[in-house]
Amino acid sequence: MRRVGTVVRTAQGLAVLRADESDGDDDRFRNEVGTPVLDDSLEEVGRVVDVFGPVDRPYLAVSPGDDVHLPSLVGGTLYAR
Repeated sequence: MRRVGTVVRTAQGLAVLRADESDGDDDRFRNEVGTPVLDDSLEEVGRVVDVFGPVDRPYLAVSPGDDVHLPSLVGGTLYAR
């Protein structure tokens, strides 16, 4: 699993993540649209639908799954397989 980033807010029904800082590691998350993201309990909470902002540390918009309570994700860390 790779750490994607931290949910910083919600907007228009999406979770907005700030990606982790790039450390030059080629094995880090690639910020690809369509990638499923997981919470700490390894439950899928949604999929990446947009990547925007600075290249070295972008923001990601995640569309949550039907049963996900969006405000509960704020401040949490999300992961990708």
